[in-house]
Amino acid sequence: MARLDTNRSGEMEVYVRVVERGGFSAAARDFKMTPSAVSKLVGRLESRLGVRLLNRSTRKLQLTPEGQRFYDRAVNVLAELSDAEDEAARAVQPRGKLRVSVNMPVGLYRILPLVPVFQARFPDIDLDITVSDKVVDLYEERADVAIRSGPLPSSGLIARKLGQCRMVIVASPDYLDGAGTPRNVEDLSEHQLIGYNFPRAISEWSFDDHGTIKTVMPGGKVCVGDAESARQLAVAGGGVARLAAFHVRDDVDAGRLCVLLEAFNPGGGVDIHAVYVGQGGLMPARVRAFLDFCIENVDLN
Repeated sequence: MARLDTNRSGEMEVYVRVVERGGFSAAARDFKMTPSAVSKLVGRLESRLGVRLLNRSTRKLQLTPEGQRFYDRAVNVLAELSDAEDEAARAVQPRGKLRVSVNMPVGLYRILPLVPVFQARFPDIDLDITVSDKVVDLYEERADVAIRSGPLPSSGLIARKLGQCRMVIVASPDYLDGAGTPRNVEDLSEHQLIGYNFPRAISEWSFDDHGTIKTVMPGGKVCVGDAESARQLAVAGGGVARLAAFHVRDDVDAGRLCVLLEAFNPGGGVDIHAVYVGQGGLMPARVRAFLDFCIENVDLN
């Protein structure tokens, strides 16, 4: 049975460096080794090959004819090895089609504006993005990544937390002029609360009333299927909505929406996760690139 020697390329590299640097001490500094360790390594190489490669003296090293030939071949072998590693690395660089399903507010206000930056960084990845609050089955839809808000159901998917978004209660000035401004949690019972009609929606609104947690169940005359519709309905004066702070920041700054009941805001927020199919902890380079990019760039505050 042939002997597998996994250190042959390392021996070659040290020997080539000794020749090019003109001695054991200089090569040892390059590899952060001791000169004696380098000398022993070259000695083992000579013993394995059965020939003397270097004639040693107190002042210099001199290559034997066999040492010169081995040096020439070793330089070529190391260059071929470097080329092979570079080619293999290029094969796993992020590339190919990446299918992403992302919920409305995160998709519209945080992911899509960053697409040009992502494309500039990863030009070989082709993005296929679906923005919807519908919960997709990654296996059936053949999606690579889904970005979801709220608690995650038990599944065989792997989840990576992207962050947490703070929730706020908002309504338009026109709505408040007509219906009045709620001053406490109980006042909400007199208001039109915009709810959701899709599965996995967080149905209850939670408040912290001086240490007592109170919940309100929205369910007015209008329910909508996604957070962006709730935002537009609130801006139009259709009622009171509970939305992510980043989702309505521009509306609040422009005076289109007013933040309500902040004294009763329990803090915390809704977790945002990216979920993906993974086996043995492995994932395609394009998926890893997208997840790392989101962690680095997506601001959910």
